Amino acid sequence: MKLLNKDQKEQLAEIVAHLRQVREERSVRLEELAAYTRIRPAILQAMEEGRFEELPEPIYVQGFIRHYGDAIGLDGAALAKSVANICLTPEESNNENQVVDEKPTIYIPLFVPYVLLLGVASLGLFYLLNPQRSVQSSSQKNLSPLAAEQKAKSATVTSSLTSSKPTSPRVTSSKTKPLSPALTNITPTPSRTVTTITPTPSPQEATTPVEVTLELQEKSWVRVKVDGKTEFEGELKKGDKKTWTAKKELMVRSGNAGAVLISTNKKQATPLGSMGSVKQVTFTPETVNNQ
Repeated sequence: MKLLNKDQKEQLAEIVAHLRQVREERSVRLEELAAYTRIRPAILQAMEEGRFEELPEPIYVQGFIRHYGDAIGLDGAALAKSVANICLTPEESNNENQVVDEKPTIYIPLFVPYVLLLGVASLGLFYLLNPQRSVQSSSQKNLSPLAAEQKAKSATVTSSLTSSKPTSPRVTSSKTKPLSPALTNITPTPSRTVTTITPTPSPQEATTPVEVTLELQEKSWVRVKVDGKTEFEGELKKGDKKTWTAKKELMVRSGNAGAVLISTNKKQATPLGSMGSVKQVTFTPETVNNQ
């Protein structure tokens, strides 16, 4: 990058020195800054050491300064603007002002807007006066040649059908032959119906209560619920024997199922489960009567 005079170089050096001072105060290494801004370390080092002749064009230097300032917490855009004011030559600044001031001039004749307005008004008036024709013409334009041909054929067939006179159907009378004796003597066979009979429990079985007797062979924790209500919960000892009766449901839960002999409706007692296991059994009139 070439600078015009010494003043530009000094002003740019002040900006770079300020950036370097802030970077060192915030303990940011040059390698870290290069990795963050994606600027080569050689370019950053040349900037900080004032070797501006090794730098590329001023437009690139502005971008380097902006990324440098943003990375260390400064206003990079303002610093880049200062660099642009320093590096631009008076001739370049005048050329830029001239380019900005020059505006393209396009001459449009005065009658052109009136002609366009008149055409739009005529087109709108035509559609307002002939709405059906415009709709039909647009629909015909949208039809493909094959669809138009098919539509024409269907119209021709329809007109020919409407023009032709309907002919009355001929009624032919024929004498029905009597059925043969073999057919008249056939008697219809009744259809077979299959009925499924579902056995229903007798009123006596449905109303029979559930009677459960527990006899302890060893010590065990037991809980008994009769018709949803807890009747007993606690520990029974060896030799204890208790009986409960329920109308709908009786639940027995034991912490040592092998120590509990259980009998339903005075039947033979059997162990509730294996020794040391926890088991819960629910008895209802249906399950007891089916055992």
